[in-house]
Amino acid sequence: MRAPAKRSEAICALLTAAGFHWSQLQVSRYAATNMGPSIEQAILKATHTLREAGIDAARQDAALLLGHTLGRDRTFLITRSQEPLSEEVGTTFAEFVARRAAGEPLQYITGHQAFFNLDFEVTRDVLIPRPETELLVEVALSLLSTNDLTPFLCDVGTGSGCIAISLLHEIKNATAIGIDVSPAVLRITTRNAERNAVSDRFQLVASDCFAALKPAPTFSMIVSNPPYVTETALLELQREVREYEPHLALAAGPDGLSIIRRLLREASDYLVDGGHFLFEMGFDQHEAVRTLIDKRVWEVLDFHRDLQGIHRIVSLRKR
Repeated sequence: MRAPAKRSEAICALLTAAGFHWSQLQVSRYAATNMGPSIEQAILKATHTLREAGIDAARQDAALLLGHTLGRDRTFLITRSQEPLSEEVGTTFAEFVARRAAGEPLQYITGHQAFFNLDFEVTRDVLIPRPETELLVEVALSLLSTNDLTPFLCDVGTGSGCIAISLLHEIKNATAIGIDVSPAVLRITTRNAERNAVSDRFQLVASDCFAALKPAPTFSMIVSNPPYVTETALLELQREVREYEPHLALAAGPDGLSIIRRLLREASDYLVDGGHFLFEMGFDQHEAVRTLIDKRVWEVLDFHRDLQGIHRIVSLRKR
C-alpha cells in the first residue's frame, strides 16, 4: 500500500492542477478528518469540493466515487449513511475526488461505463461510450432483423468494442471482426468481449481501417463510430474530453471528415451486394456527409436523428 506521505503528495498535485493550492498537511487532514466520519458527511464534503471545481453533477459523482471506493451500490450508501469510514477508505476516496476535481472523467476513475445494458471496461486508451451511439446499435438491429443473411459484421475503429459486442450480445448467431489501429486498444476490447461472453464470435485485428484485411472478407454489415471532430473544435471541447480522451479516436483532419471520406470510398469493397454501412457523424455534418456519398455505390436509407433531434447516424445500402 502507498505510504501516506506519497498519497498526500499525489492528491496535492491533483488538487493543484484543479486550481486548489493545498499543503500536504491540509490534504492529510482532508483525507483523515475533513471527509467526516460517516458516508453521508463524506459525500457532502466531496460534493462541495467537486462543485467548487466546476463539476456539474457534483453530488452524483461524489456518491458514485464513494460507492466505487467501497465496492457498494447506491442503496448501501443510503441505508448505511451514518456508517463511519475507515481512514484507508477516506484517503482513497479523497484521491478519487481530487482526480475528478482535476477534470478526469468519472468513467476513467471507476474504469467502467454502461452501454446498451452491458458493462464495459474503459481506460484512457479508449473513447468513453456515449448514449447517442446506442442509436447506431438500434438502427443496426432493425436492419439486420429484415435480412435473411447470417450476420457477419465489421466494426471499424472498434475501441472499447461497445457497438460490436452489443450487437453480438443481441444476435446470438452473428459473428464479427473488430478493427482498431492500436494494439493497446484491442487489449481492452478483448477483455470486454470476454466480460460480455462474446469472445468466441468476435475476432480482433490491428489495422488502419481495412488495410490488414487480406484477402478481403465480405460482410453483411459494417458499422463505425469514426473520429469526426475538426481540429479547431477539438480545442473547444469540454475539459474532460479535450484533456483526457484519446485524440486519435476524436479528431479527423481540418473538416473532421477524413476518416468518413475514406470509409465511404473503401467500405463497399468489403460488403456483400445489398449489405449495409452505418456510421456516426458530428452534429453539424449531415449536409457535408450527404455530398460525399456516391449514389452510384450507395443507396441512402436515412439520416437518423438522436433524442435531441440531431442527425447522428447514417444508414446506407450497397447497390
